[in-house]
Amino acid sequence: MAGRGGGVAGLDAQPWCAANEALAFLLELAALGCLGWWGLHTGPEGVSRTLLGVGTPLPAAVVWALFAAPRARWRPRLPLVLVVKALVLGGGAAALYGVGHPVAAGVMAVVTIANTTVAETFRVLPVDRGAEPAAAE
Repeated sequence: MAGRGGGVAGLDAQPWCAANEALAFLLELAALGCLGWWGLHTGPEGVSRTLLGVGTPLPAAVVWALFAAPRARWRPRLPLVLVVKALVLGGGAAALYGVGHPVAAGVMAVVTIANTTVAETFRVLPVDRGAEPAAAE
């Protein structure tokens, strides 16, 4: 995930930062899984359920890859990234609620909010190892 300066926190960052990034990845996977689960349990029997089960997480994954992923194709400013995260991750929590698990949906929403807040507040920018410090004259 990129921060204010467009950097990506690497695994050589603080251990808690790496753990938070790992949690973010698990939340992203869980959101896609919940969207698929919701799709499989919604609508009439038959092929339409399968199409909804695959068709619901697919656009979410594409939007995430284009705008919110750590190496997104187009990385917009933070407010738009947060909107994409709210739609995809919040959609996962809403889908979990929709399949009849309101407590789990609430837990997922709270953990997602806390994780995103920590990630965007304490974003670690990479150190430019190739740059030499400027000489003071």
